[in-house]
Amino acid sequence: MTERSRKVLVTGADTFWGARVLRALEGDPAVEMLLGLTSSAPAATFERTELVRAEPTYGVLSRVVRASQVDTVIHPCMIVDSAHASAREIHEANVIGTMNLLAAAGTSGSSVRQLVVKSSSLVYGSSEGDPATFREETPRAGVPQTDVERSLIEAEGLVRDFAQDNPSAAVALLRVSDVLGAGVVSSITKNLSRRACPCVGGFDPLVQFVHEDDVVRAVELAVRGRLDGTYNVAGPGRLPWSEVAATCGTRRLPLPPVCPALAVAPLARLGVFDFPPELGALLRYGRAMDTSRLVAAGFEYRYTSAGAVHCFARHLRLARRARRSLNAGIEPPQQRRSRGTPARGRRRGPRHEP
Repeated sequence: MTERSRKVLVTGADTFWGARVLRALEGDPAVEMLLGLTSSAPAATFERTELVRAEPTYGVLSRVVRASQVDTVIHPCMIVDSAHASAREIHEANVIGTMNLLAAAGTSGSSVRQLVVKSSSLVYGSSEGDPATFREETPRAGVPQTDVERSLIEAEGLVRDFAQDNPSAAVALLRVSDVLGAGVVSSITKNLSRRACPCVGGFDPLVQFVHEDDVVRAVELAVRGRLDGTYNVAGPGRLPWSEVAATCGTRRLPLPPVCPALAVAPLARLGVFDFPPELGALLRYGRAMDTSRLVAAGFEYRYTSAGAVHCFARHLRLARRARRSLNAGIEPPQQRRSRGTPARGRRRGPRHEP
């Protein structure tokens, strides 16, 4: 394999992260061939990605790998939010899907020499016994309590077994913090987009975020740099949940500290809040990760944790302004400018991130 003959397969072309990674790699001249596995018609359009139909558990992947002779496999689409997924769906996607993927990549005579897997900071959990920051080798303080955490821990175990059985392959496991961005749909982004968001009464935890663009760039670095091992991916710094809510223009609605999930259940059924079990622990204790290992590997964050929050807040303000204009029957400024009206006071030059 030469540097200019990479053959890359990406799972979940019909998911947000699969599509984002594929579009990023389409601009890489070192990638000769791109395959995207999909179980449904992708919403995104691609320029040079070949799509291959496969069921979500990737049972046919062995034949795809043999036929295409791909050398790099990227798996960015594990479920990390259980708000709208059943325990069975989570297990099939995270555990069975990863198991079949690794079986195809590790079969005798396989051409795969690199594997990149996007996991989640949920493997560390959130509890009162947590350290100030989690390093990659830090064990979680307690037993996992949710289906999504158990599935991610099991999937990571399968990835580590694959790395041990295939020492010639570079295996990068990226543990990604909670992500913010205009395209990200999660329990956290949906709650912050509403007039009120949940919090646990008496708690104001320090939380950490990463911008969606930095997540994609971390995957790109793992591919180009042939990273090997486990890496935390999170924007530098932490900030209180109260500050996050205030920045995003939503007010906090306190839930009782005892059994908050029971109290919020009626609101969740009505669609007022999204409150999966893993979110309750985060809003009580928070979570922080040390990212020095990824930085030492050559990664430079474009957004701090606070910068990701401010960038997401700007997106929310524009979206709310557009909705108010539509409700009032006023044409949004962006459309007026597109008709030829010059934008007044538009500033030229580089955009400065907070």
